[in-house]
Parts: sequence; structure tokens; C-alpha cells
Amino acid sequence: MSRADVVSLLYIVGFGLFIVGLRMVRGPRTAVRGNHVAAVGMAIALVATLLDERIGDWVLIAVGIAIGTAIGVPSARNVKMTAIPQMVALFNGVGGGAVALISLVEFREESDIPLEALIPIVVAAIIGSISFWGSNVAFSKLQELSWAKRRFPAGPLTMINLALAGVVVLLALIIIAGADAELLFWLLLIAAGVLGITAVLPIGGGDMPVVISTLNAFTGLSAAAAGIALDNTALIVAGMIVGASGSILTKQMADAMNRSIGNVFFGGFGAGAGAVAASDDGVDRTVRSTSAADVAIQLSYARLVVVVPGYGMAVAQAQRAVADLAARLEQRGVEVLYAIHPVAGRMPGHMNVLLAEADVPYEQLKEMDDINGEFARTDVALVIGANDVTNPAARTVPDSPIYGMPILDVGKAGSVVVLKRSMASGFAGIDNPLFYGEKTTMLFGDAKASVGEVLAEVQQL
Repeated sequence: MSRADVVSLLYIVGFGLFIVGLRMVRGPRTAVRGNHVAAVGMAIALVATLLDERIGDWVLIAVGIAIGTAIGVPSARNVKMTAIPQMVALFNGVGGGAVALISLVEFREESDIPLEALIPIVVAAIIGSISFWGSNVAFSKLQELSWAKRRFPAGPLTMINLALAGVVVLLALIIIAGADAELLFWLLLIAAGVLGITAVLPIGGGDMPVVISTLNAFTGLSAAAAGIALDNTALIVAGMIVGASGSILTKQMADAMNRSIGNVFFGGFGAGAGAVAASDDGVDRTVRSTSAADVAIQLSYARLVVVVPGYGMAVAQAQRAVADLAARLEQRGVEVLYAIHPVAGRMPGHMNVLLAEADVPYEQLKEMDDINGEFARTDVALVIGANDVTNPAARTVPDSPIYGMPILDVGKAGSVVVLKRSMASGFAGIDNPLFYGEKTTMLFGDAKASVGEVLAEVQQL
């Protein structure tokens, strides 16, 4: 068996493990093992690549691996759960940037590139550059950097984006037609990068989960295109898996918000327009504050309690405290369920990850379509920092930027208790009329501390 045959065989084993691992991460019980299986597949693919006869400078490879490991491992181990979305955006962007650089190197070093290789090189450069710069903007928004908090009007930027897309396509066609000019390739990367920035700038925080998923799919597709140019089977398969799964996830999340993907990127949702908070709109904004003792009594004598987690729970790292409270309530015969909105938090599956970390039984996690029918028989809905996904303005206020988005029907519960630090609006930047409802009471303070106080009161009953 030749070395080439060994490399091909290892690639088959590697991407076979990718597929198995991806299937296993569909469920919480097998997700950890699925990650391990996929990691083994990646290790095998890496070894196969290093065995390839076309590998050049081993010293540079070793230096790159050392630098990447020194940066990646501590970053991943030390990152807070609240910052996971930002890290996902950064790591995704690094992947796209790597593909763009590979495309540049291939274009510079190869003379008389055949068309079947040149086209994927150009495509990889475009998508990789868009993904890198767009992911950096997404990171800035998730990190709430001062410049990223500004509102960028979608209308003018849409025209700029169309113009940039035209420039990118024109440069790509010129290069593919045979213009062997490195300057043109640099201009292509710059134009695509600017397009990535201006495409993400006007998108509000409420849409960041969809944006992250889309950019992840872009990175996968750019990697697949690079694999075609490099004749690397593992890169093609892995890139297509990421591209396909990311595209499906993007579509599912957009459907869950009752919006098209085009509307997500060009509609300006969550950018702050049409905020529902005018002081002269006639709405009674009386806030009814409560205490930990009162909440404990409500919860202890309820038959069904539905916990609605949001980003506030992630910020306070209150998931374990919530799980402890739920366990205590269950000992008293109270049924406890968790309502999971598809876009709660800052990335796909954010709440699922947090609650799984706290060993919450998966059977208690109910998706929006399953739990909405249960709120009518719910005695207490305990909302922990979930602003936008419980906002009735999505159904009642046509000029609201979230109008039409499906929400959790917490207002149908017998009582609603909201845990928040203050009356500040959510990531979409709009007020929530639910907080002023007759059945709603507010328990102000850090969510973890508040849940701990409620638990202490429950234990004394």
C-alpha cells in the first residue's frame, strides 16, 4: 500500500468519525461522546495530512501547532459560559480567515493555475474573508463593545452591500478570466472583507444567533472550496458537513422566529427601531415588586412551575442554583419544566448547554412548541432574564421590531415572577409590556443570589 493510499484511508476514517460525532451531538446524553469522537476524527485527519508527500516545511507546521495550542486551549478552558457565544464567533472567524490566507498563498505561489482549481480558490477567498470580518463584528456586538452598540441604519448599508457584492463578483470574474495580478486578489479579499463588515453591522443583537449560524455555514463552505483547490478529501467533506448543518440550523432558527433569512439580514430586527417604551402610549407601567419569601410560597404550593431561562441566567451563572431550587420543589411534589425558546441567549442552544451543565434532566427541557400548550395549566412561570422571547409586543404591536416572532406564552400562567437586575430592556433594545401585567411581579437583584434566597425560604417552609 502506497503512502497516498494510507492517506486516503485515514481520511475516510477521519470524516467517517466526523459524521458519527455530528449525529451523536444531537442528544444531550451522547453529545460529550460525540465531541470526543469528532475530535478523534480530526486528529486522524491531521495525521493523514502530515503524511502527505506534498507537505513542505515541518518547522513552520510545528510552530503553528504550538502557537495555536498555546492560544486555543487556555482560551477554551478559561472562558466563562456567558462568553461562549463570543468565543464561537471568534473561532469561527479564525477558520474563515485561515481559508482566505490559504487561498492567497495558493494564488501567489502557483503559476498557470487550471480553471478547476482557480474557481474554488477565488470562491474560498471571498467566503472566507466575509466570514472572518463578519464574525469579528458579531463578536463585537456580543461583547457589547461601545462602537458596536451604535445603531447602523439598514437602508443605506443595503445599497452599499449591493455595490460591494457587485465589485466582488466583477473582481472574481476578472481573476478567473486569466488576469494574473496579485493586486486584484488583494482587492478581492478587501472588498469581500468590507462586505462582511457592512452586512453584519446593521443587524441587532436579537438576531446574533442566526448570524453566528450563518457565518459558521460560510466558513464550512469556504473550507470545502479550499479542499477542492487543494485536492484534500477530508477538507471537502468536513467543510460540506459544517456548511450543510449550519445552513439547516440557520433556516430552522429563522423559521422559529417566523421570518425569512433575507429579512434577518436586511430587516434590521433588534436594531432598536420602533421600541415599545414611549411614555405617552397610555400603558400603565406600574411595577409590582416582590420578595424572596413571597416567591417561595408561590413556588412551594404550586402544582406546575415552568422556568423560562434567558441570558440573564447566563450572566449570573445561576443555572446550578436554579437546578437546586427545582430539585427542592420536586421533593415537595411540584412538577418543574423548563421552557426553551430557539433564540434564547446569544447562540443556538445556549440555554440547553447551561442547563445540561447543571445536570438538569433533558426530559424537563421543553421546546417552545411543546411548552406553550402547558402555560394555561402552569401555576407559576419563573422568568430569569428572558426579555425578548417573552415579549407580547411580538403579537400586539405591529411597528415593534420583533413583531411576528413566536414567543413563549408566559402570560397565560396563573402567576409570572420575573427575575431581573433592573428594568433595562433586553438585547433587542425594546420594552416588555409583560413586566407591567397584573399577574406579574418582579424580584430584583442578581439572579443567582435571588434564586439562592428563594431556595433558602423554600427550605424553611
